Amino acid sequence: MQNIHPLLDADKQRQAQKYEKENRIFGLLGSVISLTFILWFYFFGFSTQIAHTGYSFIWTFLIYVVIFLTLSTLIGLPLGYYTGYVREHKWGFSNYTHKTWAVDQLKSFLLSLVLFPLLLGLLYWVFAAFPDIWWLVAGGAMAIVSVIFATLFPVVIAPIFNKYDPIEDESLVNQLTVILEKAGLKPGGFFRQDMSKQTKKENAFLGGLGKTRRVVMADNLLEKMNQNEITSVIAHEVGHYRYAHLPKNIIIGTAQQLVTFYLLDLVMKYFFPTFLTSNTANLALFPMIGLIMGILSGFLFGPLNNWISRTFERQADSSSLEFYPEKDAFLGAMAGLANRNLSNAYPSGWVKWLYYSHPPIGERLAFAEEYQYD
Repeated sequence: MQNIHPLLDADKQRQAQKYEKENRIFGLLGSVISLTFILWFYFFGFSTQIAHTGYSFIWTFLIYVVIFLTLSTLIGLPLGYYTGYVREHKWGFSNYTHKTWAVDQLKSFLLSLVLFPLLLGLLYWVFAAFPDIWWLVAGGAMAIVSVIFATLFPVVIAPIFNKYDPIEDESLVNQLTVILEKAGLKPGGFFRQDMSKQTKKENAFLGGLGKTRRVVMADNLLEKMNQNEITSVIAHEVGHYRYAHLPKNIIIGTAQQLVTFYLLDLVMKYFFPTFLTSNTANLALFPMIGLIMGILSGFLFGPLNNWISRTFERQADSSSLEFYPEKDAFLGAMAGLANRNLSNAYPSGWVKWLYYSHPPIGERLAFAEEYQYD
């Protein structure tokens, strides 16, 4: 193994490389299963058959969505159980019981039954109302949806899966408040997430917009890190707000969505002449619409978005070191996360390019070591 940072555990890094490789293999297998299901569902005529049930379009649409989501969930369940339960237990991460894992899967499924019809229904309404410029209208609509989702996520969606209690450690709260004030932010509160009921991994985030903004830390992180390390992590999250990364991501995502929708319009009209001819035709074509859109988005913007995200993360790291100028805290937090979460600190270049939305921990440690204060 190459020379590694002295705070990193060499044995843990060897495990991390194996764990990461398994993640890629099972991720690829999951993609193959999803692709096989989509092609089977469309080319064996099931999509067309369900779309032509003879009911009103609204009822047909709802029946279609329920059948599609149910089948795709059941087909993906065995691999999901192995990777999310069996394998995570094997690596010593999962705290799930069979019951709690099943409950979370059921919650995810029920949530998808609510959100997916709403989002897909909006898209299909745009198809019908604006057939000539649907891609332009849909791109704008998705921008609005992104803002709504970002605002509501920490107060509506996240609590479905975890409990969030106010942090009562006055010393920590005061220290974190100072960091937020340096960035001109007023937190909606500091909360402890009971992440340990699911996993031993650690996480923290600053989520929400406006009055829904809140600082959230997993109980695992609060237990494993000291106060200075926690402050360094939150200072990093504050950096995302300092540089307006959330609105920038919404703007970038909207532009990319417009391009994807426009190209989707061209591809669908070329290969599937019935596209946009009727609501029923559009519904029957849903598997191809979703597949082609995913391929276009992934190939055109996947690596680019990873690069943009890594750039944003580096800016946030810089803010962390500026807002809380304690290098040892930053180094300890990053190395601790790598050791305990089995994060590969030194991935191959192509792995980083294809998969990494954050700079590898090795790069982040080197960046902090070389950081110069004014």
